[in-house]
Amino acid sequence: MKSRSPLQGSRTSSTPGTKTDSMLIDGYDALLCDLDGVVYAGAGAIAGATEALDRLPAAGVRLGYITNNASRSSEQVAAHLRELGAPARADQVFGSARAGAALLAKHVAPGAKVLVTGSRTLVHEIEALGFVPVDSADQQPDAVIQGFDPAVSWLDLAEASYAIAAGAFWVATNTDLTIPRAEGIAPGNGSLVAAVQTATGATPLVAGKPEAALFTTAAESLQAKTPLVVGDRLDTDILGGNNAGMHTAAVLTGVDTVETILAARTAERPRYLLANLGDLYQPYPQVTSADGIFTCGRSSATVENGVVRYSGDRNELDTWRAACAAWWKAHPETAAAYMPELAEHASID
Repeated sequence: MKSRSPLQGSRTSSTPGTKTDSMLIDGYDALLCDLDGVVYAGAGAIAGATEALDRLPAAGVRLGYITNNASRSSEQVAAHLRELGAPARADQVFGSARAGAALLAKHVAPGAKVLVTGSRTLVHEIEALGFVPVDSADQQPDAVIQGFDPAVSWLDLAEASYAIAAGAFWVATNTDLTIPRAEGIAPGNGSLVAAVQTATGATPLVAGKPEAALFTTAAESLQAKTPLVVGDRLDTDILGGNNAGMHTAAVLTGVDTVETILAARTAERPRYLLANLGDLYQPYPQVTSADGIFTCGRSSATVENGVVRYSGDRNELDTWRAACAAWWKAHPETAAAYMPELAEHASID
C-alpha cells in the first residue's frame, strides 16, 4: 500500500527523522525505468545500476525499460543493455515506436494505409499491428506516423504534410526537441514534428514521453497495477509518469539536479528524490511537518518571505527533501519552474 508523498511531507504524527521499515521498492509491483542517465551514461553503465536491476525479481518486481528512442528496435535496445550487464529482454523494452503504433491502433482500423515518416523499426511496428506502410501522399494514406530517423529528409516531411493536410490521422512517436550527439546537441523528432505542424496547422497525438501512452502501454503489458517510474529528467520521465497517474522517482545520475528538482513546476515534481537506483532498496525517509517546519532526518527547512531557510548539510539528500517539502507546500500550484533563494540556519526550532 502506498503512503502519501514523502517529498510533499504532509505527515505530522511521526517522530522527526524516523524511517519506514520496508524498502522503497516494496510498495510497487513494477519498475518503469528510463535508460540514458539512469542505467547508463555514454558508453558505460552507471555504477551500481545493473546490480540494482538484478535484484528486482527477488523483490517480486517486474521490470520495463521506457525510452523515447524510435529508431532502434526493442531487441537492439535489449542487446545493448545486456552488453552493459543489465537484465533485458526485448519484451521488456517499451520504445516510442511501439507506443506510437499502439496509439495509432486505437484510432485507425487494421489494414489501413499508413505513411511512415521514420525508421525501419517504426515500419516494422506498424506492420506488426496489421497496417500497410506507404511512403507517398499520392497513395492516399489513412494515417501518418512520424518518428525520428537521421535519414528523414525535407521530401519525407513534405509528403507527411501533404497527407495530413488531406485529412490523414497523425501520430508522433515523441516530441523531444533535441537529442544529444557526440558532436553536440542536434534537432530531435520534436523539431521535425514542429516543421510539419507549421506547414499544416495540425497537431498530432503524441505517444512518447512526457505523454501518458508510453507508460500505460508498458504497465498494461507488464500487468502492473502499482508501477514506479524512475528517471533522471523532469520534463520527460517525471512529467510523463505523473501524467499517467503513477508514482515517480527522480535519480541524480543524469540530467536534473537537486536545484532543478526544488525549482520544478508542479507537473514535474517527483514523489521521491533518490541518489541512484540503489536507493530503491533502502527505507525512504519520512518528511514530517509541524508549525511550518519540515524535517527529514537531521535536516529541516521552512519558507519565510519567499526564502527557503534550511538547517543541515547541503550535500545530504535529506536537506533537499526537507527543502522541497517546505517550498512545494508553500507553492502547491506553479506553472513555471522557479528557483527560490536558499539561506542556511544554524538550527530551526
